[in-house]
This record gives sequence, C-alpha cells and structure tokens, in this order.
Amino acid sequence: MSSELETDGVDPADLEWLSLDDDEGIVWAGGPDRRTLIPAFAIGIPLAIVLIGIIIILSEYLRVTNTHYVVTNRALYAKTGVLSRDVKRIEHEKIQDISYSQSALGAHFGYGNVEVSTAGGSGVEMAFKSVPDPKAVQQRISERVDRNRGEPADGHSSEDTLAAILTELRAIREAVEDDRSVRANGGDADRSNGGTADRSDDRRRNEYDTDESI
Repeated sequence: MSSELETDGVDPADLEWLSLDDDEGIVWAGGPDRRTLIPAFAIGIPLAIVLIGIIIILSEYLRVTNTHYVVTNRALYAKTGVLSRDVKRIEHEKIQDISYSQSALGAHFGYGNVEVSTAGGSGVEMAFKSVPDPKAVQQRISERVDRNRGEPADGHSSEDTLAAILTELRAIREAVEDDRSVRANGGDADRSNGGTADRSDDRRRNEYDTDESI
C-alpha cells in the first residue's frame, strides 16, 4: 500500500473486496460518517417499542458500515451493498469534474458528498456520500488526477512528450525544405539545358541557310 495512505475510520481488513493492479496503491480510504446515523436513531428509538424502529436503525447501520470509498493512484472505487456487493471503478484519466456539497446538518458536523463526473458521461457517475471533510477528499482526488495527467503511464512527463513532438516537427520541416531545394535546383538545370539545346538548334539552322544560299 502507498505511504500516502489515509483512512477515515476504515479497517484495512474491510477492504478485502478491493482488487488492485500490481502498480496500484491506496491513497485514501473512507466511508460515510457515523454521525449520519443520528436521524435514524432519532426516528428509530421512539419506534423501538414496535419492531419497525429496530429495523430502521439496523438497516441504516448496516448500510453505512458496508459502504466504502477508495482513492488509489490510478482510480476511484465505491463499494455498496449489505447482502449483495456492488463495486464501481472510475480511472483518473476519465474524470472531468469533481465537486462537493454539504447539507445544513453535514456542514454542522463536517461531512458531505463528493461527486465525480466523467468525460462523455451523463451527470454524476460516482458519489462519495456523507464522507468526513469532503473538501479535503475532493482536493486529494484532484491532486491525484492532475498528477496522473502530468505523468503519463509510459513514465514520460508532458514536457518530454512536447519536446519529442517539436523535434519530430523540425525534422519534417527540414525534409520538406530539402525536397523543395532539390526540386528548385533540378528546375534550374532543366532550364539551362533547354537554353543550350535551343542555341545549338539555332546554329544548325543558320548553317543550313548558309549552305542553301551557296
């Protein structure tokens, strides 16, 4: 795992569902803030006398504790589901927009949603819901996305790539100029040869006229 790893209340053992590439490391891992359970307790406790109150509290608790979000040096992951498991992955190269929002309760307790949109996608493609300090999570994702765009997967920086393109363009320009020069010199030679041939023809015609006159 990456030395930059940060977790917000997530036990690494809870990430056994995560399958990473060989060169992929976890940068941040988290899940919904536990304080999002407050409304469920506020509603469920008065109803605990009847079974429905316990069901409300238990279902919300299982939903929160079984939801995990992960940021790696290559992609974003979101895992949801209690009995089933739904894992979604978005590579950094596909991310176009990252935003965060907080409700009144979220702003008071310091949690909110981080929403991610992709190029060519329709609306929000992935959301880290109710994560602690959403602004910091958004900034961390943005930093990783910008770093990946500045360092292509082949290991060359954008400056190296630009320099290589400029070098190739110069070589193409020099080849075009050389070709034009060769064509220009060839044209001059043709014109010179043509002029000499014309003068020879004139001399032959003059000699023929002289012979006829004699």
